[in-house]
Amino acid sequence: MRKPRILREGALYHVSARVNRKEFILDEAGMKDTFLQVIRRARKRYRFRIENFCVMGNHYHLLIRPGPRESLSRIMQWIMSVFAMIYNRHHGYSGHVWGERFFSKIIGEFSDFLETYRYIDQNPVKAGLVNYDWEWNHGGLWHDRSGWRHILADPVDGTLLWAPRHTTLRLPDARF
Repeated sequence: MRKPRILREGALYHVSARVNRKEFILDEAGMKDTFLQVIRRARKRYRFRIENFCVMGNHYHLLIRPGPRESLSRIMQWIMSVFAMIYNRHHGYSGHVWGERFFSKIIGEFSDFLETYRYIDQNPVKAGLVNYDWEWNHGGLWHDRSGWRHILADPVDGTLLWAPRHTTLRLPDARF
């Protein structure tokens, strides 16, 4: 029996999901970009903020805040199922793309936010894929430094003290 998901109106979540059988399907040409395009499409359909993200070869991480009266489960179901349909159609497959339901954890304290934010930035470095986290072009840090706002929420004005490599302050507020 699955544990019930803990959801709270206005909460910020660390969300992650792994590909079925831990296969590296997201390493295929264009698949990381396709996943990000699906998130971009989801932003037109649902109200939510992505504070940070990282798409790896067999999993992803999102720091996401659903908008008022939006369901995290519904948003993630849409993103994961639409990507699965695109992937399966592209390869002539059917069946599961994602291994299990997505992991989610409410980020309650600012220290949790900082730790999770940095964890997401460091994921490709710890995997040995890049030497510096800003080199990973399928993550929030690279997008932030490049000025891309396709996935990331609009930045909050302010001085960047806790993540100096990001070009703009990205406090975990609830503005949409």
